[in-house]
Amino acid sequence: FDPRHYLGTHCYGLPKTGPHRLRFLLESVKDLRETLKRKGSSLVVRKGKPEDVVRDLITQLGSVTTVVFHEEVKEIL
Repeated sequence: FDPRHYLGTHCYGLPKTGPHRLRFLLESVKDLRETLKRKGSSLVVRKGKPEDVVRDLITQLGSVTTVVFHEEVKEIL
């Protein structure tokens, strides 16, 4: 979870993620974790800036050869 997604917007200071969306996200992650667990896998969930969290996970795991990601599509105003 990137803390920057839960701050106010730069225009009006309104929250980017309200309580209903946050609840949906948390329930979705919980469901995904349970589904993966039933299939013999797991899910790593961390809080922090992705560029820091991914770097730390790579260092912790030590044997990472490939990292795949996607960039969030941002609306152009």
